[in-house]
Amino acid sequence: MAETPALYLETSIASYLASRPSPNLITRAKQDLTWQWWSGSQSAFDIYISEIVLQEAGTGDPERAARRLELLEGFSLLPITTQVLELGERYLKHLGLADNARVDLLHLACAVVHDLDYLMTWNLTHLANAIVRRRLQNLNTQWGLPIPVVATPEELLISPQEAQDG
Repeated sequence: MAETPALYLETSIASYLASRPSPNLITRAKQDLTWQWWSGSQSAFDIYISEIVLQEAGTGDPERAARRLELLEGFSLLPITTQVLELGERYLKHLGLADNARVDLLHLACAVVHDLDYLMTWNLTHLANAIVRRRLQNLNTQWGLPIPVVATPEELLISPQEAQDG
């Protein structure tokens, strides 16, 4: 039997889970998909977060922040090492993204440095973006680094058995 795949849970996932139901149909669909993954597919993965996730989750509306932090309790915490910080800066320089992507790229660097299989996010601008994913694949191949699959909850709706088989 294959080992359980490792997944980095980026902050946007906890944000969608802790948000009030949105009147916007697209946002509401993303909230529903996130809850569907959380309740049915979460157990198919070993889930990791970083201190960056906790820092981001703890900001904003105090009630929502507390809910986000509660949802993140119990997940393994990955260290933000010098290697993570340096790779984040390399990504900022080479992926062609604006400075406001810096923290998002630290999430990516953390997943890469710790050699995780997946990075789950709803950040479609800086992470789960086909152009960024292609650039990441090219860079990491060139640099000899692992390439996590960057995906949304919708893309990772799977049973625990299916995750281990694949």
